[in-house]
Amino acid sequence: MSPPPSRWTDLDRPPLSAPALRAALVGRGGPWTRIDITDVTGSTNADLAAAARTGAAAPGTVLVAEEQTSGRGRLGRSWSAPPRSGLFFSVLLDPEADGVPAERLTWLPLLAGVATATALARAAGVDTALKWPNDLLVRVPGPDGAGGQDAERKLGGILAERADGGVVLGIGLNVSLRADELPVPTAGSLLLAGAAGTDRDPLLRAVLRSLGQWYGQWAEAGGDPAAGSLQSAYAAGCATLGRRVRAELPGGGELRGEAVAVDGDGRLVIATGPGARQAVAAADIVHLRAT
Repeated sequence: MSPPPSRWTDLDRPPLSAPALRAALVGRGGPWTRIDITDVTGSTNADLAAAARTGAAAPGTVLVAEEQTSGRGRLGRSWSAPPRSGLFFSVLLDPEADGVPAERLTWLPLLAGVATATALARAAGVDTALKWPNDLLVRVPGPDGAGGQDAERKLGGILAERADGGVVLGIGLNVSLRADELPVPTAGSLLLAGAAGTDRDPLLRAVLRSLGQWYGQWAEAGGDPAAGSLQSAYAAGCATLGRRVRAELPGGGELRGEAVAVDGDGRLVIATGPGARQAVAAADIVHLRAT
């Protein structure tokens, strides 16, 4: 009998090399002190938080999974994809030890969005927009691949969680998923968005370098999003601003109006009527069609 096919035999999706990533990123002036890769896990955020609790992980640790089966997004949503089809990783940072006041930590997932979008524009040649507060969007061509209307699809998500020793910041990105592999019709991937390449190694290096640079600037500014240009960069890349939205609030209730700004605390400001504005710190945002 022939052996069962290995899930590592897809030559279009080669495995990442931990030694190569360490050589390129650890001790290169950024925050990264350790990079580990696991074949498969439920959630890199959960694993890294557990390691931080036991002292097995220190700030600067990066944990990457080739396959993540129970990744977690906001509001308890799950995140999963075929092996080696995306980038699924978490980093442990300690912003307060780096001079960022606790009240500024709400900017960390927004910072991660800016850093990731910047990196993907350079490394993949794909324009990535930000949906407040923690989604990354791409445009995917219509069904005919040319003349059809481009669709706004979710490329990835970001989740920041407090942990012993700092904050665990998780990022998940669909890289080489084909149309028949998408978990939901509203999902997208770099491949479907026409990326110049889907080799995960240079993409991961680019994202981690960009994240390290933006984090360093933010920490140097004491977490002030205006002083470090983070607030303006986020506003420039945020697809939510200028759109009519429905904000589904925690615990029920909703707001409708135009998203007009992201304030100094990272909250989304919604104009709900003439002269009426309301800032929301947490909500599930739905982009509404123009009427």
